[in-house]
Amino acid sequence: MTARAFFRPRLMDAMRGYNRQRLITDMGAGITVSVVALPLAMAFAIASGLKPEAGLFTAIIAGFLISSLGGSRVQIGGPAGAFIVIVYGILERYGLANLIIATAMSGVLLFAMGLIRLGSLIRFIPVAVVIGFTNGIAVLIALSQIKDFLGLPITNMPAHFVGMLQALMDAAPNASLPTVLVALASVSLIVGWQRMVVLLAERGTVPWMGSIPGSAVALVLATVAVQALDLPVATIGSKFGGIPAALPHFQWPEFSWASAQYLVMPTLTLALLGAIESLLCARIADGMIGDRHDPNQELMAQGVANFITPFFGGMPATGTIARTVTNVKSGATSPIAGMVHAVTLLVVVLIAAPLANDVPLAALAAILMFVAWNMGNWKAFAQLSQFRLPYRATLLAVFILTVVVDLTVAVEVGIFAAGLTFIYRIANLTRLEPVSVLDQPALTEHEPAIRAWRLYGALFFGAVQLLETIEDVLPPETPLKTVVLDLKNVIYMDSSGAEALLDFALLCSKKHVHLVVCGLMHQPRDIALRSGLLAMLSPKLAVDVAQGVELAISLSQVPIPFTFTATTPADR
Repeated sequence: MTARAFFRPRLMDAMRGYNRQRLITDMGAGITVSVVALPLAMAFAIASGLKPEAGLFTAIIAGFLISSLGGSRVQIGGPAGAFIVIVYGILERYGLANLIIATAMSGVLLFAMGLIRLGSLIRFIPVAVVIGFTNGIAVLIALSQIKDFLGLPITNMPAHFVGMLQALMDAAPNASLPTVLVALASVSLIVGWQRMVVLLAERGTVPWMGSIPGSAVALVLATVAVQALDLPVATIGSKFGGIPAALPHFQWPEFSWASAQYLVMPTLTLALLGAIESLLCARIADGMIGDRHDPNQELMAQGVANFITPFFGGMPATGTIARTVTNVKSGATSPIAGMVHAVTLLVVVLIAAPLANDVPLAALAAILMFVAWNMGNWKAFAQLSQFRLPYRATLLAVFILTVVVDLTVAVEVGIFAAGLTFIYRIANLTRLEPVSVLDQPALTEHEPAIRAWRLYGALFFGAVQLLETIEDVLPPETPLKTVVLDLKNVIYMDSSGAEALLDFALLCSKKHVHLVVCGLMHQPRDIALRSGLLAMLSPKLAVDVAQGVELAISLSQVPIPFTFTATTPADR
C-alpha cells in the first residue's frame, strides 16, 4: 500500500467536479458557521481559564487544518465544551507551558491512532460511558459559569467540584443584579430565538433569520445594551484587556521531563476525548448528508491540528457538533466551507477585534449555559429504569465520578466496568448442554459408558469453567468410557479456551477415557491448530478438521479411536 493511501484528505476527493456554484454555496456556509463559532470560541477559552483569543486562534488554525486534512466533507473543528474541565484542571495544576505540551502530545497520539488504523475502535466505547461523562461535563460547564452569570467576585475558581461549590456559596451574597439581568435576558433571547425559528420552519416558512444563531444575536444585543445603559458589568476588555488584532505568533514552552511524566494521563484524556468527539460528530454529519467519513484520516487531521495549534496560542481542538450541523444546514458541499469559516474568523480578528472589548462576560456565560444544557443527554436519566443494572451502574458511576472526582478517573472506571460487564454477559451466553437420548437414540444402548455434550457460544477465559462440569463425571466416579464434545456451535475460542481443552484432553487420557471432538470450524479450528490442540488428535481427525470438514460422528459407532495421545506438559 502506498503512502498516499495512508494519508488522503477528503478534500482531494471533494474537488472532483467542483464548480463555481458549489464554491458560492460553500462560502456562504463557511461565513454562517463563523458567526456561530465566534462567540463560542471566546466563551470556551474563557471558561477554560485562558484568554478569549486562545479560542479564536484555535478556531482559525485548527479549524482550517481539520477541514483541509480531515476525513469528512463537512466537519468543522475548533475548541469544544468537552475540553473545558480538562483544560482548566491542567492549567491549575501544571500551568500554561504544560498545557501546550500535553495538547501537542495528544496530537501525536491522535495521529498515531489514525496511522495504525484505530479509528473504528473508538466506536466500541460503551454508550453508557459516553453519556455518563458527557452529562458530567455539561454539569461542570454550567457550574463553572455561575460565577460570571451572577457576577460573583471570585478571583480563582477551583477546578474540583467541592471547591467550586464552596467558592460559589461563599460569594453568593455578593451577586451583581445588573449582571444577573443581562445573563437572564441573554438566555431568554437565545431560547426564544431558537423556538421562533423552529416554529416558523414548522409552518413551512424559512425566514432569513434561520441562518443566524441565537447566540450571536444575544451577544450583539447584550453588548449594545451594556454600553448604551452604561451597566456595571464585567466585559472582555475589563478582564482581559481586549483581543489583539494581530496574527498568532509561535511560542515554545519551557519543556521539562520532570513535569512531562505527570502529563501522561491528561494527554491520554485529551486524545481519547478528542477522538470520541470528532468521530461522533463525523458520524452525525454522515447521517445528515448520506456520506461516510474516513475515521483514520480524521484522527490524523485532528492529530496535526492539536500538535500545531498550541504552539500558536491555541487550545485543544476537536470536531464540534453544533458548528458542523450549522455547516450542513447551510448547504456545505466540501471541506472548503470549513476552510472559509477559519479564514472569515481570521479577518474578523484582524479587522474587528477592538469591538470584542465591550462583550459582557455574562452574555458569554449565558451562551455556555445554553450549550451545556443542549450538550447533555438528560433523557437518559429518566430512561434508566428500562435498562439492566450494569448499564445503570456504569452510567451513574461515570457521571458521578466525572462531576465529583475527575474525568480521567471516570472514563477509566467506566471502561473497566463496561469491560467486566461484557465479559460476564458473554460468559453467560456460552452454555454446555448434554446430548439427550431424544436427540441421539443410539445413546440408549451405550449408557452410561458414553456421554455427549454440545457447546454453544464462545470458549474463552470467562467460560472455561464449563469444562469443569464434565470433569465431575469422569472415572472413578462413573463408569464413563467415552466423552463426545460437539463444538460446531462454538463461534470463538481464545488461547485460554484452547489451553482448557488441552488440559481436559490430558485428564481424559490419564483416566483412560476416549475424547471425541467434532465440529471445529473457522476461527476455533485455527486457534486449535496454532495452539497444538490438533496435533494431539489422531492423524485422521487432525486432517479432517484442518480441511474444515465438519465430522458427522454417529454416536452409535462410539467409542471411535479418535483419541488424544498421552503427553506430558513438558512435551507440549
